[in-house]
Amino acid sequence: MKYIVVLSDGMADEPLEELGNRTPLEAARTPHMDALAKVSEIGLAQSVPAGMNPGSDTANLSVIGYNPKIYYSGRSPLEALSIGVDMEESDVSFRCNIVTLSEEDGAYEDRTIIDHSSDEISTEDAAVLVEALKEGLKREGYEFYVGTSYRHLLIQKNGKIVELTPPHDILTKRIGAYLPADPVLRQMQEKSYDILENHPVNVERRKQGLHPANSAWFWGAGTRPMLTSFEEKTGKKGAMISAVDLLKGIAVGADMHNISVEGANGGLHTNYEGKAKAAVDALLKDNFDFVYIHIEAPDEMGHQGSCERKIQAIESIDEKVVGYIQKAMAGEDYRMMILPDHPTPIAKRTHTSDPIPYLLYDSTKEISGCDNYSEKTAKENGIFCEEGYTLMYHLLED
Repeated sequence: MKYIVVLSDGMADEPLEELGNRTPLEAARTPHMDALAKVSEIGLAQSVPAGMNPGSDTANLSVIGYNPKIYYSGRSPLEALSIGVDMEESDVSFRCNIVTLSEEDGAYEDRTIIDHSSDEISTEDAAVLVEALKEGLKREGYEFYVGTSYRHLLIQKNGKIVELTPPHDILTKRIGAYLPADPVLRQMQEKSYDILENHPVNVERRKQGLHPANSAWFWGAGTRPMLTSFEEKTGKKGAMISAVDLLKGIAVGADMHNISVEGANGGLHTNYEGKAKAAVDALLKDNFDFVYIHIEAPDEMGHQGSCERKIQAIESIDEKVVGYIQKAMAGEDYRMMILPDHPTPIAKRTHTSDPIPYLLYDSTKEISGCDNYSEKTAKENGIFCEEGYTLMYHLLED
Protein backbone atom coordinates (compact mmCIF):
# COMPACT_ATOMS: atom_id res chain seq x y z
CA MET A 1 0.00 0.00 0.00
CA LYS A 2 1.24 3.49 -0.93
CA TYR A 3 0.08 6.71 0.74
CA ILE A 4 -0.34 10.22 -0.73
CA VAL A 5 -1.37 13.54 0.78
CA VAL A 6 -2.31 16.36 -1.59
CA LEU A 7 -2.18 19.43 0.67
CA SER A 8 -3.85 22.40 -1.02
CA ASP A 9 -2.74 25.19 1.28
CA GLY A 10 -5.57 27.54 2.31
CA MET A 11 -8.04 25.98 -0.16
CA ALA A 12 -11.04 26.03 2.20
CA ASP A 13 -13.12 29.21 2.19
CA GLU A 14 -16.49 30.74 2.98
CA PRO A 15 -19.53 31.23 0.71
CA LEU A 16 -19.23 34.33 -1.46
CA GLU A 17 -22.13 36.34 -2.84
CA GLU A 18 -20.27 36.85 -6.12
CA LEU A 19 -20.22 33.05 -6.54
CA GLY A 20 -23.90 32.59 -5.79
CA ASN A 21 -23.14 31.87 -2.12
CA ARG A 22 -20.71 29.14 -3.07
CA THR A 23 -17.10 28.79 -1.96
CA PRO A 24 -14.24 28.83 -4.51
CA LEU A 25 -13.93 25.05 -4.03
CA GLU A 26 -17.64 24.60 -4.84
CA ALA A 27 -17.42 26.97 -7.81
CA ALA A 28 -14.25 25.45 -9.27
CA ARG A 29 -14.46 22.78 -11.95
CA THR A 30 -13.00 19.74 -10.15
CA PRO A 31 -14.11 16.59 -12.02
CA HIS A 32 -11.31 14.41 -10.62
CA MET A 33 -11.89 15.28 -6.97
CA ASP A 34 -15.65 15.03 -7.41
CA ALA A 35 -15.33 11.57 -9.00
CA LEU A 36 -13.20 10.45 -6.06
CA ALA A 37 -15.71 11.96 -3.61
CA LYS A 38 -18.36 9.50 -4.76
CA VAL A 39 -16.27 6.57 -3.50
CA SER A 40 -14.34 8.25 -0.65
CA GLU A 41 -14.73 9.21 2.96
CA ILE A 42 -15.55 12.92 3.23
CA GLY A 43 -15.39 14.71 6.56
CA LEU A 44 -14.15 17.64 8.62
CA ALA A 45 -11.04 17.86 10.78
CA GLN A 46 -9.88 20.42 13.33
CA SER A 47 -6.31 20.95 12.18
CA VAL A 48 -5.59 23.94 14.43
CA PRO A 49 -6.02 23.24 18.16
CA ALA A 50 -8.13 25.67 20.17
CA GLY A 51 -6.12 28.64 21.36
CA MET A 52 -3.34 28.24 18.78
CA ASN A 53 -2.67 30.57 15.86
CA PRO A 54 -4.09 29.23 12.56
CA GLY A 55 -0.78 29.33 10.72
CA SER A 56 0.52 26.98 8.06
CA ASP A 57 3.09 25.89 10.64
CA THR A 58 0.69 24.56 13.28
CA ALA A 59 -1.78 23.31 10.66
CA ASN A 60 0.72 21.38 8.55
CA LEU A 61 2.37 19.86 11.62
CA SER A 62 -1.09 18.63 12.55
CA VAL A 63 -1.83 17.19 9.11
CA ILE A 64 1.54 15.39 9.03
CA GLY A 65 0.65 13.77 12.36
CA TYR A 66 2.47 15.91 14.94
CA ASN A 67 0.36 17.34 17.76
CA PRO A 68 1.16 21.09 17.61
CA LYS A 69 0.56 21.39 21.35
CA ILE A 70 3.59 19.15 21.86
CA TYR A 71 5.86 19.80 18.89
CA TYR A 72 5.36 23.46 17.94
CA SER A 73 8.19 25.82 18.90
CA GLY A 74 7.60 28.63 16.38
CA ARG A 75 7.38 28.98 12.62
CA SER A 76 10.73 30.42 11.61
CA PRO A 77 12.83 27.71 13.35
CA LEU A 78 11.26 25.18 10.97
CA GLU A 79 12.27 27.38 8.04
CA ALA A 80 15.76 27.63 9.52
CA LEU A 81 16.04 23.85 9.28
CA SER A 82 15.14 24.04 5.60
CA ILE A 83 17.94 26.44 4.69
CA GLY A 84 20.54 24.67 6.79
CA VAL A 85 20.84 27.03 9.76
CA ASP A 86 22.11 25.08 12.76
CA MET A 87 20.43 26.87 15.67
CA GLU A 88 21.80 26.78 19.19
CA GLU A 89 19.39 26.17 22.07
CA SER A 90 19.62 29.85 23.10
CA ASP A 91 19.02 31.19 19.56
CA VAL A 92 15.73 32.76 18.51
CA SER A 93 14.76 32.92 14.86
CA PHE A 94 12.35 35.33 13.17
CA ARG A 95 10.68 35.11 9.77
CA CYS A 96 11.73 38.15 7.76
CA ASN A 97 9.20 38.92 5.04
CA ILE A 98 10.18 41.40 2.34
CA VAL A 99 6.89 43.32 2.10
CA THR A 100 5.40 46.24 0.20
CA LEU A 101 4.46 49.26 2.31
CA SER A 102 2.62 52.33 1.06
CA GLU A 103 4.99 55.11 0.02
CA GLU A 104 3.21 58.34 0.87
CA ASP A 105 5.13 61.06 2.71
CA GLY A 106 5.08 60.68 6.48
CA ALA A 107 6.32 58.54 9.34
CA TYR A 108 7.05 54.83 8.96
CA GLU A 109 4.32 53.89 11.45
CA ASP A 110 1.67 55.65 9.34
CA ARG A 111 2.22 53.42 6.34
CA THR A 112 0.02 50.46 5.42
CA ILE A 113 0.91 46.96 4.22
CA ILE A 114 -0.03 46.71 0.56
CA ASP A 115 1.37 43.25 -0.15
CA HIS A 116 2.91 40.71 2.26
CA SER A 117 4.76 39.03 -0.65
CA SER A 118 5.88 41.98 -2.80
CA ASP A 119 4.15 40.53 -5.85
CA GLU A 120 5.61 37.11 -5.03
CA ILE A 121 9.10 38.52 -5.58
CA SER A 122 11.61 36.16 -7.16
CA THR A 123 14.25 34.61 -4.93
CA GLU A 124 16.91 36.19 -7.16
CA ASP A 125 15.63 39.75 -6.60
CA ALA A 126 14.96 39.14 -2.93
CA ALA A 127 18.45 37.76 -2.34
CA VAL A 128 19.96 41.03 -3.57
CA LEU A 129 17.75 42.98 -1.16
CA VAL A 130 18.56 40.69 1.77
CA GLU A 131 22.27 41.24 1.09
CA ALA A 132 21.59 44.99 1.31
CA LEU A 133 19.87 44.42 4.67
CA LYS A 134 22.80 42.33 5.89
CA GLU A 135 25.13 45.25 5.19
CA GLY A 136 22.88 48.12 6.25
CA LEU A 137 21.49 46.48 9.41
CA LYS A 138 24.71 44.84 10.57
CA ARG A 139 24.51 44.37 14.34
CA GLU A 140 26.32 42.04 16.73
CA GLY A 141 24.21 39.04 17.67
CA TYR A 142 21.88 39.26 14.64
CA GLU A 143 22.32 37.47 11.31
CA PHE A 144 20.19 37.45 8.14
CA TYR A 145 19.78 34.36 5.91
CA VAL A 146 18.30 34.19 2.42
CA GLY A 147 15.27 31.93 2.03
CA THR A 148 12.81 31.66 -0.87
CA SER A 149 10.84 34.40 -2.63
CA TYR A 150 9.67 36.88 0.04
CA ARG A 151 10.36 34.50 2.96
CA HIS A 152 13.70 35.03 4.74
CA LEU A 153 15.24 34.61 8.18
CA LEU A 154 16.80 36.60 11.02
CA ILE A 155 18.61 34.76 13.82
CA GLN A 156 19.24 36.41 17.21
CA LYS A 157 21.93 34.93 19.44
CA ASN A 158 20.87 34.47 23.07
CA GLY A 159 17.48 35.89 22.18
CA LYS A 160 14.02 35.83 23.69
CA ILE A 161 10.61 35.08 22.24
CA VAL A 162 8.54 38.19 21.57
CA GLU A 163 4.99 38.58 20.31
CA LEU A 164 4.92 39.71 16.66
CA THR A 165 2.17 40.13 14.06
CA PRO A 166 2.12 38.21 10.74
CA PRO A 167 1.97 40.74 7.90
CA HIS A 168 -0.74 38.85 6.02
CA ASP A 169 -3.03 39.41 9.03
CA ILE A 170 -2.98 43.22 8.67
CA LEU A 171 -3.12 43.85 4.93
CA THR A 172 -4.30 47.43 4.15
CA LYS A 173 -4.04 48.41 7.84
CA ARG A 174 -1.89 51.18 9.35
CA ILE A 175 1.16 49.41 10.77
CA GLY A 176 1.82 51.61 13.83
CA ALA A 177 -0.17 49.44 16.24
CA TYR A 178 1.54 46.26 15.00
CA LEU A 179 5.23 47.19 15.05
CA PRO A 180 7.57 45.20 17.31
CA ALA A 181 7.64 46.28 20.95
CA ASP A 182 11.29 45.16 21.02
CA PRO A 183 13.24 48.39 20.31
CA VAL A 184 16.00 46.69 18.29
CA LEU A 185 13.60 44.86 15.99
CA ARG A 186 11.52 48.00 15.51
CA GLN A 187 14.58 50.10 14.69
CA MET A 188 15.77 47.49 12.19
CA GLN A 189 12.39 47.40 10.48
CA GLU A 190 12.22 51.19 10.19
CA LYS A 191 15.76 51.42 8.84
CA SER A 192 15.07 48.62 6.36
CA TYR A 193 12.61 50.95 4.59
CA ASP A 194 15.33 53.59 4.16
CA ILE A 195 17.69 50.93 2.75
CA LEU A 196 15.20 49.33 0.34
CA GLU A 197 12.93 52.17 -0.80
CA ASN A 198 15.17 53.40 -3.62
CA HIS A 199 17.30 50.29 -4.08
CA PRO A 200 18.01 49.65 -7.81
CA VAL A 201 16.01 46.42 -7.64
CA ASN A 202 12.92 48.38 -6.55
CA VAL A 203 13.51 51.17 -9.08
CA GLU A 204 13.40 48.49 -11.78
CA ARG A 205 10.36 46.75 -10.23
CA ARG A 206 8.35 49.97 -10.34
CA LYS A 207 9.24 50.38 -14.03
CA GLN A 208 7.87 46.89 -14.62
CA GLY A 209 4.63 47.69 -12.80
CA LEU A 210 5.53 45.46 -9.84
CA HIS A 211 5.20 46.25 -6.17
CA PRO A 212 8.47 47.46 -4.65
CA ALA A 213 9.85 45.20 -1.92
CA ASN A 214 10.54 48.12 0.37
CA SER A 215 10.59 46.89 3.98
CA ALA A 216 11.52 43.97 6.18
CA TRP A 217 8.82 42.64 8.48
CA PHE A 218 9.70 40.36 11.40
CA TRP A 219 7.34 37.75 12.84
CA GLY A 220 7.05 34.05 13.74
CA ALA A 221 9.65 34.01 16.55
CA GLY A 222 10.70 30.61 17.86
CA THR A 223 13.39 28.33 19.23
CA ARG A 224 15.03 25.21 17.84
CA PRO A 225 12.38 22.54 17.07
CA MET A 226 12.59 18.96 18.28
CA LEU A 227 10.55 16.66 16.02
CA THR A 228 10.69 12.89 16.21
CA SER A 229 11.29 10.93 13.01
CA PHE A 230 8.23 10.44 10.77
CA GLU A 231 9.38 6.89 9.98
CA GLU A 232 9.82 6.18 13.68
CA LYS A 233 6.32 7.48 14.44
CA THR A 234 4.53 5.80 11.54
CA GLY A 235 6.74 3.00 10.22
CA LYS A 236 6.57 4.64 6.76
CA LYS A 237 9.43 6.01 4.67
CA GLY A 238 8.25 9.49 3.73
CA ALA A 239 9.06 12.24 1.23
CA MET A 240 8.07 15.90 1.01
CA ILE A 241 7.45 17.88 -2.18
CA SER A 242 7.09 21.61 -1.57
CA ALA A 243 8.46 24.93 -2.78
CA VAL A 244 8.04 26.48 0.67
CA ASP A 245 10.85 26.58 3.25
CA LEU A 246 8.41 25.94 6.11
CA LEU A 247 7.37 22.54 4.72
CA LYS A 248 10.92 21.65 3.74
CA GLY A 249 11.95 22.47 7.31
CA ILE A 250 9.26 20.26 8.79
CA ALA A 251 10.55 17.47 6.55
CA VAL A 252 14.13 18.01 7.72
CA GLY A 253 13.01 17.95 11.35
CA ALA A 254 10.98 14.79 10.75
CA ASP A 255 13.79 13.04 8.84
CA MET A 256 11.69 12.93 5.68
CA HIS A 257 13.32 13.20 2.27
CA ASN A 258 12.88 16.55 0.48
CA ILE A 259 12.29 16.24 -3.27
CA SER A 260 13.04 19.35 -5.34
CA VAL A 261 11.01 19.98 -8.49
CA GLU A 262 12.21 22.38 -11.17
CA GLY A 263 9.74 25.22 -11.66
CA ALA A 264 8.02 24.71 -8.29
CA ASN A 265 7.84 28.24 -6.89
CA GLY A 266 4.94 28.45 -4.43
CA GLY A 267 2.92 30.67 -6.79
CA LEU A 268 -0.10 30.37 -9.05
CA HIS A 269 2.00 29.17 -11.97
CA THR A 270 4.02 26.56 -10.12
CA ASN A 271 4.95 23.28 -11.79
CA TYR A 272 1.88 21.28 -10.77
CA GLU A 273 2.56 18.37 -13.13
CA GLY A 274 6.19 18.17 -12.05
CA LYS A 275 5.15 17.80 -8.43
CA ALA A 276 2.65 15.05 -9.27
CA LYS A 277 5.17 13.16 -11.40
CA ALA A 278 7.84 13.43 -8.70
CA ALA A 279 5.39 12.02 -6.17
CA VAL A 280 4.48 9.03 -8.31
CA ASP A 281 8.13 8.35 -9.11
CA ALA A 282 9.01 8.48 -5.41
CA LEU A 283 6.36 5.87 -4.65
CA LEU A 284 6.75 3.52 -7.61
CA LYS A 285 10.44 3.87 -8.51
CA ASP A 286 12.24 5.03 -5.37
CA ASN A 287 10.49 2.79 -2.84
CA PHE A 288 8.98 5.48 -0.63
CA ASP A 289 5.83 4.49 1.26
CA PHE A 290 4.41 7.99 1.72
CA VAL A 291 4.60 11.32 -0.10
CA TYR A 292 3.27 14.72 0.96
CA ILE A 293 2.60 17.10 -1.94
CA HIS A 294 2.26 20.66 -0.64
CA ILE A 295 0.82 23.28 -3.02
CA GLU A 296 0.91 26.89 -1.83
CA ALA A 297 -1.08 28.61 -4.60
CA PRO A 298 -4.63 28.63 -3.11
CA ASP A 299 -3.31 30.23 0.08
CA GLU A 300 -1.44 32.96 -1.80
CA MET A 301 -4.53 33.75 -3.88
CA GLY A 302 -6.60 33.90 -0.68
CA HIS A 303 -4.18 36.43 0.80
CA GLN A 304 -4.41 38.44 -2.41
CA GLY A 305 -8.20 38.42 -2.16
CA SER A 306 -8.50 37.09 -5.71
CA CYS A 307 -11.48 34.78 -6.09
CA GLU A 308 -10.80 34.18 -9.78
CA ARG A 309 -7.18 33.15 -9.22
CA LYS A 310 -8.01 30.98 -6.22
CA ILE A 311 -10.48 29.06 -8.37
CA GLN A 312 -7.79 28.80 -11.06
CA ALA A 313 -5.35 27.34 -8.52
CA ILE A 314 -7.90 24.76 -7.33
CA GLU A 315 -8.73 23.73 -10.89
CA SER A 316 -5.02 23.34 -11.69
CA ILE A 317 -4.59 21.07 -8.65
CA ASP A 318 -7.56 18.97 -9.71
CA GLU A 319 -6.44 18.57 -13.31
CA LYS A 320 -2.64 18.54 -13.06
CA VAL A 321 -2.07 16.88 -9.68
CA VAL A 322 -5.09 14.76 -8.74
CA GLY A 323 -5.86 13.80 -12.34
CA TYR A 324 -2.25 12.86 -13.02
CA ILE A 325 -2.01 10.74 -9.87
CA GLN A 326 -5.26 8.91 -10.66
CA LYS A 327 -3.98 7.94 -14.09
CA ALA A 328 -0.42 7.12 -13.03
CA MET A 329 -1.48 5.04 -10.01
CA ALA A 330 -4.17 3.05 -11.82
CA GLY A 331 -3.85 -0.60 -10.83
CA GLU A 332 -1.80 0.20 -7.72
CA ASP A 333 -2.94 -0.19 -4.11
CA TYR A 334 -2.88 3.29 -2.62
CA ARG A 335 -4.65 5.66 -0.30
CA MET A 336 -4.83 9.38 -1.04
CA MET A 337 -5.97 12.19 1.22
CA ILE A 338 -6.83 15.59 -0.27
CA LEU A 339 -7.30 18.53 2.06
CA PRO A 340 -6.23 22.08 2.95
CA ASP A 341 -4.25 22.82 6.09
CA HIS A 342 -6.54 25.70 7.11
CA PRO A 343 -9.03 28.03 5.40
CA THR A 344 -7.79 31.29 3.84
CA PRO A 345 -11.09 33.03 3.05
CA ILE A 346 -11.11 35.55 0.21
CA ALA A 347 -13.21 37.96 2.28
CA LYS A 348 -10.75 37.93 5.20
CA ARG A 349 -7.45 37.57 3.27
CA THR A 350 -5.92 35.68 6.19
CA HIS A 351 -6.13 32.28 7.88
CA THR A 352 -8.95 31.09 10.12
CA SER A 353 -9.24 28.20 12.58
CA ASP A 354 -12.40 26.69 11.10
CA PRO A 355 -12.42 22.92 10.50
CA ILE A 356 -11.09 21.76 7.15
CA PRO A 357 -12.78 19.39 4.66
CA TYR A 358 -10.87 16.23 3.82
CA LEU A 359 -11.30 13.50 1.20
CA LEU A 360 -9.84 10.05 1.94
CA TYR A 361 -9.71 7.64 -0.99
CA ASP A 362 -8.69 3.97 -0.87
CA SER A 363 -8.17 2.25 -4.23
CA THR A 364 -8.87 -1.16 -2.65
CA LYS A 365 -12.28 -0.31 -1.21
CA GLU A 366 -15.67 0.54 -2.64
CA ILE A 367 -17.60 2.86 -0.34
CA SER A 368 -20.52 5.22 -0.80
CA GLY A 369 -19.33 8.82 -0.55
CA CYS A 370 -20.74 12.21 -1.55
CA ASP A 371 -21.72 13.84 -4.83
CA ASN A 372 -18.74 16.20 -4.65
CA TYR A 373 -15.88 17.35 -2.46
CA SER A 374 -16.54 20.67 -0.73
CA GLU A 375 -16.81 22.34 2.65
CA LYS A 376 -20.59 21.88 2.51
CA THR A 377 -20.62 18.14 1.78
CA ALA A 378 -17.92 17.55 4.39
CA LYS A 379 -20.04 19.24 7.01
CA GLU A 380 -23.27 17.56 5.96
CA ASN A 381 -21.64 14.11 6.02
CA GLY A 382 -21.30 14.34 9.79
CA ILE A 383 -17.77 12.90 10.15
CA PHE A 384 -15.59 15.06 12.39
CA CYS A 385 -12.00 14.50 13.49
CA GLU A 386 -11.63 16.64 16.62
CA GLU A 387 -7.86 16.10 16.98
CA GLY A 388 -6.54 16.90 13.52
CA TYR A 389 -3.15 15.29 14.05
CA THR A 390 -4.83 11.86 14.37
CA LEU A 391 -6.11 12.08 10.78
CA MET A 392 -2.70 10.97 9.51
CA TYR A 393 -2.97 7.74 11.48
CA HIS A 394 -6.44 7.20 10.06
CA LEU A 395 -4.91 7.47 6.58
CA LEU A 396 -2.13 5.02 7.46
CA GLU A 397 -4.15 2.49 9.43
CA ASP A 398 -4.15 -1.09 8.13
